[in-house]
Amino acid sequence: MRVGVRLWAVLGKMSAVCGAARNPLIAVCQMTSTANKEENFTTCSTLIREASARSAAMVFLPEAFDYIGGSTEETLSLAENLDGELIRRYSGLARECRLWLSLGGFHEKGPDWDKERRISNSHLVLDDTGSIRSVYRKAHLFDVELQSGVSLKESAFTIPGAELAPPVCTPAGKVGLAVCYDLRFPEMSLALSREGAEILTYPSAFTVTTGLAHWEVLLRARAIENQCYVVAAAQTGSHNQRRTSYGHAMVVDPWGTVVAQCRDGPGVCYAEIDLAYLHRVRREMPVQSHRRADLYGAGTKKTPR
Repeated sequence: MRVGVRLWAVLGKMSAVCGAARNPLIAVCQMTSTANKEENFTTCSTLIREASARSAAMVFLPEAFDYIGGSTEETLSLAENLDGELIRRYSGLARECRLWLSLGGFHEKGPDWDKERRISNSHLVLDDTGSIRSVYRKAHLFDVELQSGVSLKESAFTIPGAELAPPVCTPAGKVGLAVCYDLRFPEMSLALSREGAEILTYPSAFTVTTGLAHWEVLLRARAIENQCYVVAAAQTGSHNQRRTSYGHAMVVDPWGTVVAQCRDGPGVCYAEIDLAYLHRVRREMPVQSHRRADLYGAGTKKTPR
């Protein structure tokens, strides 16, 4: 069964306290995925256990944490369902380490897999019991042809997501889910912040060309205009002969300051989420209440319930 945002409408009614701990610690991961799923899992589990030893409340993994294939055929051949072996292993890891996981971009088999081999680029949140608390399927697909030589057509094998996921109540705060290229669409982040998101997360595999030009400035812009923390786990380095990622996983605070960032290579950066500070920023500069919907409209649709 495909777990969708309507399931969260039910789960969201369960008793939960967002950001219950004062200034909870989050861990944001950087890695270099390849087509070897077992090696990728070993890397991720090492990073998650390191974060657990530091008492992190939530760990964020990048887009394609499961694998990056060298061809469309290989990418499709390695895809799984949400109830497959890989997600079961991550559920066990979340339960064992007693922390929440943002699995930032899972190659999920499409609903008509036997008829049409296409996937969803799915962002999952697991709680500390290993249960799936939300699933968002990437809405904006990366189809580009740049003069620099970057040529990708995600829509050739990926189904665009049909709806946003309401922000998820986690120990770090209310988390709004997105994936990589979604970062370029401020309407989406505004919709999530209007629905109560305190953290916007963009697990990514940015190219080197686009990363050098746009990565940090886009992340900081989304943080400033929404007065949210922005969390961006990232792929880095060479995945295969055809693909290399920019890296620079980071956390940006609601004032637009980069408060944590990974160096080159696989690793983890840590940041405290200070929700009292976030709400002070919003109180002192009440941007949301200053919006002129009478002039330009709300600009977004509300997320489904």
